[in-house]
Amino acid sequence: MLNWAGCWALFVKEVRRFYSVAVQTIFAPVVATLLYLLVFGQVIDSQLDVFSGLAYSQFLIPGLVMMAILQNAFANSSSSLIQSKMHGNLTFVLLSPISPLEFYLAFTAAAIVRGLAVGAGILVVGAVGFDLSWQAPHWILVFAILSAAMMGGLGMLAGIVSDKYDHLAAFQNFIIMPLTFLSGVFYSIKALPDFWQQLSHFNPFFYMVDGFRYGFFEKADVSIWLSLSITLLFLFAVSVINLILLNKGVKIRQ
Repeated sequence: MLNWAGCWALFVKEVRRFYSVAVQTIFAPVVATLLYLLVFGQVIDSQLDVFSGLAYSQFLIPGLVMMAILQNAFANSSSSLIQSKMHGNLTFVLLSPISPLEFYLAFTAAAIVRGLAVGAGILVVGAVGFDLSWQAPHWILVFAILSAAMMGGLGMLAGIVSDKYDHLAAFQNFIIMPLTFLSGVFYSIKALPDFWQQLSHFNPFFYMVDGFRYGFFEKADVSIWLSLSITLLFLFAVSVINLILLNKGVKIRQ
C-alpha cells in the first residue's frame, strides 16, 4: 500500500523548492522562449510555409512551448536530486518511510508541475499576440503531461547516475539539448533531406513535439497514435529503469 501522505509531503517540498526561486525556474524560461518566438517568428514569418494555410509563427509556438516543458521538467528533477546528493541532505529523504515508487512519483509529479507552469506562461503570452487554434485540446493536455513526466523521469535518471554537476551538465548539453533542438521544434521534418528525415524518426522528442502540435492544428508529420505510442513506451522504459536503480540504491545509498 502506498504511503500517500509521505509521497504528498515530498511532492509539496519539491514544488516549494522551485517556487521559492520562481524568477529563475519559471519566469526566466518563459522570457527566454518568448525571445525565440520574437526572433524566429517575426523575422522569417513570411518566408516559410510549413503547413498549408498556417503562418510560421503559429506553427512555431506549440514547438517552443513543448521545448520549454521538456527542458524544465528535466531540469527540475535532475537539479533537485544532484543538489541533494552534493549537499548530503538526500540521506534524510532516504531515511523517511517512503518507498522508491513514492519517491519516483513525487519527483516526477513536481517536474510535471514546473513544466506545465512554464508552458502555460508561454501559451498565455503567445495566445495574446498570435492567432492560435485549439482544435483538439485533450491531445494538448495529454502530450504536455506525458512528455513532462517522461522528462521528469529522465532528469531523475540523470541525477542518479551523475556524481557531480559536471556530469549532469554533460548529460544536459550533449543529450537533452541536441535531441530537443532536432525534434522539429523549428521546422517540419518533411522539409528535411531524406537521410535527416529518416534519422528524425529515431528521436523520441520528435513524437512529443509532433503530437503536442497536432492538438492545436490537427496537422502533424506522423500519426497521432504513433506519437502517443512512442511517448508512452519511453515513459514506461524510463520509469522502469528509475525504479530498478532506486530499489537497488545505485549511487544514492552507496
